[in-house]
Amino acid sequence: MHINEMRMLRWMCGVTRVDRIRNEYIRGSLKVAAVTEKLESRRLSWYGHVMRREESHVTRRVMNMNVSGHVSRGRPKKRWMDCVKEDMNKKGVSTELTAERDEWKRKTCCADPT
Repeated sequence: MHINEMRMLRWMCGVTRVDRIRNEYIRGSLKVAAVTEKLESRRLSWYGHVMRREESHVTRRVMNMNVSGHVSRGRPKKRWMDCVKEDMNKKGVSTELTAERDEWKRKTCCADPT
């Protein structure tokens, strides 16, 4: 994903890999945040939105649901909630903070650099 993003940014600037210009310089000149940071921010934004819903709402019930059944062999599949927990650890926030919308947004939002 990062490679495709940088390819598009280089194309926007009219620069090729042959010009040997660093990715950080290109990203800084366009004033754009990395797409992975944007994804983390949007994932945490949606998680906060769902956690502020009442307990009886469908999305909240689905998040707390446990599915019974056979577990296949090998490494466990990476789930959406696993990604959310990684993002929360990276940003240094906890689930209790979701109740305070402004604080949650301030700590999890990834704005473009100015």
